[in-house]
Amino acid sequence: MEVEVKLRLLSSAAHEHLSTILSPHHRHTHLQQNLFFDTPNSDLFSNLAALRLRFYDLDTQCILSLKSKPQISAGISRIEEQEEPLDPTLGRQCAAEPWRLLEIESSEIMKRVRDEFNLGEKGLICLGGGVRNVRAVYDWNGLKLELDETDYSFGTCYEIECKSSEPERAKNLVEELLKRNGIAYEYYKSNKFAIFRAGKLPPGTTL
Repeated sequence: MEVEVKLRLLSSAAHEHLSTILSPHHRHTHLQQNLFFDTPNSDLFSNLAALRLRFYDLDTQCILSLKSKPQISAGISRIEEQEEPLDPTLGRQCAAEPWRLLEIESSEIMKRVRDEFNLGEKGLICLGGGVRNVRAVYDWNGLKLELDETDYSFGTCYEIECKSSEPERAKNLVEELLKRNGIAYEYYKSNKFAIFRAGKLPPGTTL
């Protein structure tokens, strides 16, 4: 179970302001591309599951993940998550020809996808060009903060995330930081995949 604080920043100005404040605590920045897969009939999506390939930093790393049963309430996200490393070259082959994913016999994720969701002959498709994300990582006040600028084909979202075994404490610390510096934010009501599938930005997003 992945548990993290997820707060949406309401503008690029808020994102830039927070980035400046956190700059002394910066550790590294990742360039990510997220590609999502489903059956032609959206069997995974209809069962609250998301199959994703994430490529890092010009294909230096690739992670296959399956997320399911998301719950988001009052700025805290809980979701079942399973991850496996995948050779980036194979990952790109699967992106071009999604049927290859189902033939990775060594993958526990793909075994679960085949068995639990009973894909049979339905196969998989790649859901478009995916989502590009710039993730800056900071070590702040004993927390690992991830500041995201996420580009969809229909616009850009900004958010701050923080995985923690004490999510309420982490949320209080992050909210206090945002409030103290006048940074506009709100609680997320859906994750990146849900926004991608909806095809529109959450209400209230500004440039």
